[in-house]
Amino acid sequence: MTEQKTRHVPNYNLRFILLITAALLCVLFSFTVGRFPVSPADVIMVFATEIFKLDITWDFATWSTVINIRLPRILAAFFVGAALATAGAAYQGMFQNPLVSPDILGASSGAGFGAALAIFMNLGPVWITAFAFAGAVICVGAAYVVSRLTKGSATLSMVLAGILVSSLFTAMTSFLKTVADTEDQLPEITYWLMGSLNGTSPKDVWFALVPMFLGLAPLFLLRWRINLLTLGDEEARTMGVNARRLRAAVILSATLITAAAVAVSGVIGWVGLVVPHLTRRMVGDDYRRLLPCSMLF
Repeated sequence: MTEQKTRHVPNYNLRFILLITAALLCVLFSFTVGRFPVSPADVIMVFATEIFKLDITWDFATWSTVINIRLPRILAAFFVGAALATAGAAYQGMFQNPLVSPDILGASSGAGFGAALAIFMNLGPVWITAFAFAGAVICVGAAYVVSRLTKGSATLSMVLAGILVSSLFTAMTSFLKTVADTEDQLPEITYWLMGSLNGTSPKDVWFALVPMFLGLAPLFLLRWRINLLTLGDEEARTMGVNARRLRAAVILSATLITAAAVAVSGVIGWVGLVVPHLTRRMVGDDYRRLLPCSMLF
């Protein structure tokens, strides 16, 4: 019986390695997709030339397509996906609700309002990204403050506060769309809210990397404690964990990575909701494995 049980224990290390391999293959394949054809061999040789300073001359179209256009977009897609999936998994564990997504506390609504405000003020792309990031942080911060002012369940209070504040920022975005110039500003606001990585530049990638790292690192280090939040505050307290402080740390970290992701890519749905569920079917509910695998997925 012991041998039979051992035979059915999943090999999580193998699944983790397969996820890493699949992610790298997707990255490589993405460089070959587009109107300008670039073969995988050319992609590898272009990067080899850049990294090892090989004496190989490339035509400008191929080099620019790989390095200047597709590289920033692919890196942004990789990190945005990792951020949204990780934030979604962390929020689902903290709120003990499988239907929770990274915008539950209004990060997407706040970012949308910040970007719309920057576009309405005719600011440049860098300021649009900065305003979107600030709007997401302010919106989640306001939801957290409102939840602390109410009595009752902390989890339920945060969800209701998030819905309230998110609706307020959505209404303000709608007002900006109403008074914006219909020739230039309104189409730009609408296009940004749809979510896209077409205009991603290296500056956008570097802008997002810092808050993403500051948010992903604590979540990765605290991933075993998130398991305790799924049991409830009383159970966590009996095991020596301050549930309120842990919840605040998770909210802060998840907000940072969500705000950075939305500021770069615009509003992108479903990733933070669906990917954690797909990952659970592979590695289970243990957050020690779920969070890093969600990042890769």
